Amino acid sequence: MTAPPPALLVVAHGSRDPRHAATVGELVARVRRSRPGLTVGTSFLDFAEPSVPDALAGLAAAGAREVVALPLLLTRAFHAKSDIPAALAAASRAMPGRSVGVRLGRVLGPSPLLTAALERRLAQAGVRRAERAATAVVLASAGSSDPEAAAVLDGIARQWRGTGWGAVRLAHASARGPRTEEVVRELRAAGWARIAVAPYVLAPGFLPNRIARGAREAGADVLAEVLGPAPEVVRLLVRRYEDALFAPAPRLAAAA
Repeated sequence: MTAPPPALLVVAHGSRDPRHAATVGELVARVRRSRPGLTVGTSFLDFAEPSVPDALAGLAAAGAREVVALPLLLTRAFHAKSDIPAALAAASRAMPGRSVGVRLGRVLGPSPLLTAALERRLAQAGVRRAERAATAVVLASAGSSDPEAAAVLDGIARQWRGTGWGAVRLAHASARGPRTEEVVRELRAAGWARIAVAPYVLAPGFLPNRIARGAREAGADVLAEVLGPAPEVVRLLVRRYEDALFAPAPRLAAAA
C-alpha cells in the first residue's frame, strides 16, 4: 500500500479582525479542493484558533507522521525566520508518545503568481488592460523592518513597473515609509489622473485596514481587494508544498 503524502499545515499570523481567519479558511478550503486526498490543516500564531500546537496535535491524531508547514507570509521576515520555526519546534516537542516529522516550507513571495494575483484584483476592481499605461499603481505592502524583506519588496515594485503600467510605486503600512496616502498624493502631484492601490497582503486585518483608509483619504481612484483566496495564491501554496517535498528545506526534529 502506498503511504499517504505528508500533511500540509498552513501557518498564518492571525488577526483580531474576524475577516482574517475567514479569508484564510476559504483559501485553505480551495487548496483542499485542488488536492483531493491531501490532509490540510490550518493554524495561527496569534489571535485565532487553532494554535500551532493544537493544529499539529490534531494532524498527528489523524494519523499524520510527516507534516509540511507552510508560512502564509509574503516575505521572509521576522515571523518566518523566528516565530514560526520556534512555534513549530515547541509544538513538536510537546507531543509525547507521537513521532511527527515537520518540514518547514518557504514563504510565498516573491513569485510571478503573486503578481498575477495582483493583476487579477486590479482587473476585478475595474482597471482595464487598455488603461494600464495611463494608470499609476501603488503597491501597498504591510511593510517590514527586515532588510532582506524590504529588498524583495523593492524588487517586486521595480519588476512590475516594466509590465506596461504607467508607474508603480511601493508603499508600506508599517515600519519604514512612505505610507499609502503619501504615495497617492505624490503621484497625483506628479500629474497622474488615474491612481490604483493594489494591497500586497493576503487577508484583511489591522494593516490592510490602514492601507484602505490611506487610499480613501488620499483620493485614490481604485482600491483593489486583498489577495485572499485568488486562484494564483491557491496554486502557489500547492507549489510551495511540492517544493518542500522535493527540494532541501529546513526540517525540525521529530517529536519523540
